[in-house]
Amino acid sequence: MDIRQTIGWNLRRLRVSRGLSQERLALEANIDRSYVGRIERGMENVTVSALEALARVMDVNVSELFTEVDDKASRPAPLRSGRKPRKL
Repeated sequence: MDIRQTIGWNLRRLRVSRGLSQERLALEANIDRSYVGRIERGMENVTVSALEALARVMDVNVSELFTEVDDKASRPAPLRSGRKPRKL
């Protein structure tokens, strides 16, 4: 797995574990949602400032995005699609 795929894998894992959609993460990090998607797919040479902004929103250290991924690990599950139920 190359470093772009490792960063993408970890970004998705951390984002999903925090219950953030790509859109919400991008909005709070002040970057484009499609850029987040390309990062997660390992298609983007992500900038250091973008990594810093994404890590800040998820309240993690940037180094967590570089954590080595086990080759046998299954892809992080996506969030449930659709809107969240309205709380009364």
